[in-house]
Amino acid sequence: MSPADVLADLENIYRDLHQHPELAFAEHRTAGIVAERLEALGYETATGVGGTGVVGILRNGPGPTALLRADMDALPVLEETGLPYSSTATGTGADGVETPVMHACGHDVHVTCLLGAAATLAAERDTWSGTVQLVFQPAEEVGGGAQSMIDDGIFDRFGRPDVVLGQHVGPLPAGLLGLRKGPAFAGADMLHIVLHGRGGHGSRPETTVDPVVMAAATVMRLQTVVSREVAGGESAVVTVGALHAGNAGNVIPERAEMRVSLRSYDAEVRERLMTSIDRIVRAEAAASGAPEEPEVNLKESFPVLVNDPDASARTQAGFDRDLGPGLTVDPGQVTGSEDVGMLATAAGVPLVYWLLGGADPAAFAGVTDRDGLARVVRELPSNHSPQFAPVIEPTLTTGVAALVSAARTWLPVEGRG
Repeated sequence: MSPADVLADLENIYRDLHQHPELAFAEHRTAGIVAERLEALGYETATGVGGTGVVGILRNGPGPTALLRADMDALPVLEETGLPYSSTATGTGADGVETPVMHACGHDVHVTCLLGAAATLAAERDTWSGTVQLVFQPAEEVGGGAQSMIDDGIFDRFGRPDVVLGQHVGPLPAGLLGLRKGPAFAGADMLHIVLHGRGGHGSRPETTVDPVVMAAATVMRLQTVVSREVAGGESAVVTVGALHAGNAGNVIPERAEMRVSLRSYDAEVRERLMTSIDRIVRAEAAASGAPEEPEVNLKESFPVLVNDPDASARTQAGFDRDLGPGLTVDPGQVTGSEDVGMLATAAGVPLVYWLLGGADPAAFAGVTDRDGLARVVRELPSNHSPQFAPVIEPTLTTGVAALVSAARTWLPVEGRG
């Protein structure tokens, strides 16, 4: 295939994946496409790893093993991009309710780029030596996919790598990469909180304990955790992303449920956040006269993603060599979270995980410094937005080139690397 044909094929893969998103641990169609293509390229291919995960192995002489990872799952989001290849798909959520589904986080880009890298590495074996281990992971969005593959014995079954590599598309200018050494992505904890009241008629609130008012007071008080209990030199985020109570305007319900997201980079700060939230929830319930203690349950947890400094410097040198100097920037610490670090920790090897620019470069015209870059990024639809829509090019070309560069850097032939 000519370079133009290869790019057209990748674009078609991307549009197809975008139109057919699948929720966590339900990525059956996506996994089937991945497996079929890997087998056609000559990779030893295994499916059903950790549920719906796919692993592809390509051995190419002596040398180390580099693991390249892409996540596959989508989000319960109704797409509002207006693109001709928009998703109209639905899926069944963990609560059993049918929901719209969208690749609002860009995992369709990740899968497409890794398939492109797989094809390049298979076609150009004279440029690297060792073993490529491709991991197409399920369920990143719910924090369970990496652990499920670990629990399924991924490294016992397919070998232990020497490095874990990967990328995440975001609203940086397409054509750029963002690589942060050290703590790079925040740790995340997802809490499910239940506040218990005493229901009754809306006309007689004095006979009830209103969990709606209790929840409203709790939400407002939680806003003080970061502003009043986290030091100025520390970093943390507390977000109440969901609040559900009642079904009728004239009925005071029995309970209110909240879902709260915490982000932090430091274990001590995380512990302080957890303690403060628990204290506030219980205090507001007591102040309201709640008939039962509230329930505070940890549902999901992502560790801080830490890029190995030496491994990151080595990988960036490869980016400078292969993609061109000045195309890799330090984006600062990212408050989003990722579970890819679990793979590196379980294997006991360094992690290098970078951002892949996916925003239209025209939006950044005239921007010359990091502050200007950050200002434009804040104005663009971000990951998890129903308007999030990476531009296809040069996002895919850059993403493939970055993965191939990283693989070759860690799998050098003699005289290269």
